Amino acid sequence: MKKYDYILAGSGLYAGVFAWYARKQGKTCLVVEKRDHIGGNVYCEDVEGIHVHKYGAHIFHTSDKKVWQFVNSLAEFNRYTNSPVANFKGEMYNMPFNMNTFSKMWNISTPQEAKAIIEKQRAEIQGEPANLEEQAISLVGRQVYEKLVKGYTEKQWGRDCRDLPAFIIKRLPVRYTYDNNYFNDLYQGIPIGGYNVIINKLFEGCDIETGVDYLEHKEHYDSLGETVVYTGTIDAYYDYCFGKLEYRSLRFESELLEEENHQGVAVVNYTDRETPYTRVIEHKHFEFGTQPKTVITREYPVAWEAGMEPYYPVNDEKNQALYQKYASLAAKEERVIFGGRLGEYRYYDMDKVIRSAMDQAEKVFG
Repeated sequence: MKKYDYILAGSGLYAGVFAWYARKQGKTCLVVEKRDHIGGNVYCEDVEGIHVHKYGAHIFHTSDKKVWQFVNSLAEFNRYTNSPVANFKGEMYNMPFNMNTFSKMWNISTPQEAKAIIEKQRAEIQGEPANLEEQAISLVGRQVYEKLVKGYTEKQWGRDCRDLPAFIIKRLPVRYTYDNNYFNDLYQGIPIGGYNVIINKLFEGCDIETGVDYLEHKEHYDSLGETVVYTGTIDAYYDYCFGKLEYRSLRFESELLEEENHQGVAVVNYTDRETPYTRVIEHKHFEFGTQPKTVITREYPVAWEAGMEPYYPVNDEKNQALYQKYASLAAKEERVIFGGRLGEYRYYDMDKVIRSAMDQAEKVFG
């Protein structure tokens, strides 16, 4: 008999949800986390009473009723609605692209006028779009592309839009209504008290070790547990035997300001190429904060290198083919479950990560 039923490598949402189900079954769990705190990328830091999303904005949204009921059993959610604003060289536009955006851009007022302008501009792309620029223009026309898509996307990927594949932007949300709600999902909000409330409940009753890299002590931890739930990068688990998968990373620069309200909204996207960051987050607006000070975070996309935090899998054909080689090895493991954004090399929203872990737990525990 080993000391633990489960060793959880990583402590993000996937590991947390699986641990919650395991504990309900009376199973013993040890969490091994590389960072000095649990919670993965949803971890919040308390600064002057403001819950700062340390690893970028996390806005919970889902149409999955089961997931929504599950998270609401762990924390109460507020009614925050994501309505970001785009700043193009000082011109402010509503996101996603809607009648407020078009009215400001073209001084028009009706959906018919907006449709006519976009249709006319889209016509410049004939045939199948050859790259991201052509794909975007074929969806939203040149002016919206130039002001609100081009610069942001080039910063995000570190490459010119003409050098990016068309499939990255399969669709761009265009609404001919005056609706600034970014998501179409049925349910949306932020947990009152921040995401740590949820994380602490998910890992309740688990033994936890932070500041430890599971892979550096793999034999030791494998000897302690019957099954490993691994949520790190899948290529690292196999010591990069087929080569390294690619990611994009982020750098965050936070600042405490002696002012009550810096930008009037939680998220402002900077869509010109010259501004080096992609967006500025003002955290207090996630929870309708009235604190006398405010915290802002600038988000800079950076090229990922080994040792950096991998945020976005680069889901192009080359990387997908490489991932499939690792996935075929993972499928043969009898005592290891691979899960989450890094374990499955997928760009997952939070609700999809939770659903994936719920499905896995139900498969294991019935």
